[in-house]
Amino acid sequence: MSRKLMSRKVSRRAVLAGTAVGAAAALTRFPAPAVAQAKPFKLGLLTVKTGPLAQGGIQMEQGVITYLKETNYTIGGRKVDFVSADTGGNPAGAKTKAQELVERDNVDVILGPLAAFELYAINEYVQQQKMPVLSLAAADNLTQRTPNPYLLRASATSSQAMQPMGHYAATELKLKRAFCITEDFAFGYEQIGGFQAAFQKDGGCVVNKLWPPLVTPDYTPYVAQISDCDVVCQGFAGSNPLRFMKAYASAGLKYPVVTGETGADDALLKSYGDEAIGLVSCCPYTLDVQTDANHRFIDGMLKNYNAVPGQYAALLYVNCQVVDAALKATGGESGDREKFMAALKAVNLTDTPRGPLKFDHLNNVVGTFYIRRIGTKGAKYGLKLWNEVIKTYDNVSQFWTWPEAEFLAHPVYSRDYPPLTKC
Repeated sequence: MSRKLMSRKVSRRAVLAGTAVGAAAALTRFPAPAVAQAKPFKLGLLTVKTGPLAQGGIQMEQGVITYLKETNYTIGGRKVDFVSADTGGNPAGAKTKAQELVERDNVDVILGPLAAFELYAINEYVQQQKMPVLSLAAADNLTQRTPNPYLLRASATSSQAMQPMGHYAATELKLKRAFCITEDFAFGYEQIGGFQAAFQKDGGCVVNKLWPPLVTPDYTPYVAQISDCDVVCQGFAGSNPLRFMKAYASAGLKYPVVTGETGADDALLKSYGDEAIGLVSCCPYTLDVQTDANHRFIDGMLKNYNAVPGQYAALLYVNCQVVDAALKATGGESGDREKFMAALKAVNLTDTPRGPLKFDHLNNVVGTFYIRRIGTKGAKYGLKLWNEVIKTYDNVSQFWTWPEAEFLAHPVYSRDYPPLTKC
């Protein structure tokens, strides 16, 4: 059952994977299926349903609703009124939708947004509003040099998965010369920066870095520039990894390819072909995690959407677990923002789809990260390809193995930092 927003009419539709792509900048309300005795807990989501990042954004919404269906739209003993907003995948849209969620819909907490540049765009506003935000967006500096006290991240910083990937590539794959390529935006810079810093720390060297625009119709001109290396590190997100890997294979290049949390997302496996076999990734979530919560989550995604989930859906499901645990700790109270944030920061979970997690003093997750290799062995859920876990890193911090003070003394990872040095 749906109803009108109080202040104005907006387009509404059912949350189905096939229908979510079509409408830009839409706001969708999902009221609790039953009338609660107490005031409903208002849960807002900033996601992306249009453009190259929509693949992940749609799964974000599905992950939230899968959790809410599992709990009968109840969190911390309160019925949930869920409002989902499409940012359009741009900073201005993210800020507008954040303002609507806060000032018009009076949400108690915001989940999302997806992209690092969106989180940077809304950061000052949500701090001013003292609005608790559980972000998927990986913007490094907001849990590092300029922390936001109202931001909690249960996913990963942009560089958090790439740092162990750089370590693994240098120490276990024994690779020496890396050529890096990813989109020309904050998430890309911070991913590649993390890979480069860790790879170089363990004896590797980055020979070049390329930054195609987020909307690039053909990667062939970029692939043609790849040379003088023994590994390619790609950090593409959304549906872009599919097009890059196809262009890479079509060019006949044989260098091994490694990537972070988005380039081999489990949700992409159904769309990949032989071009992805051998792709090595590092991710905070993988389908093969053997926890009760992960089995429930996957079953829910298959039942609700007939969709094999990836990290975008899984990490939003985890965000809902964190909110649920914090709300239970406060006895269902969320009106005191400082008290509620303190409860969120104190959450320590052992049974989630990604495995155990806790938070550091800057509100970023400390958890397990998985090194996987795409192959055909062990494939399930009707997939022909599978991310096989080949190594597990436990208790991974956003600072990797560097002392915190040493890590924070260098600039945030960017297009130019770490700089290229002669190999």
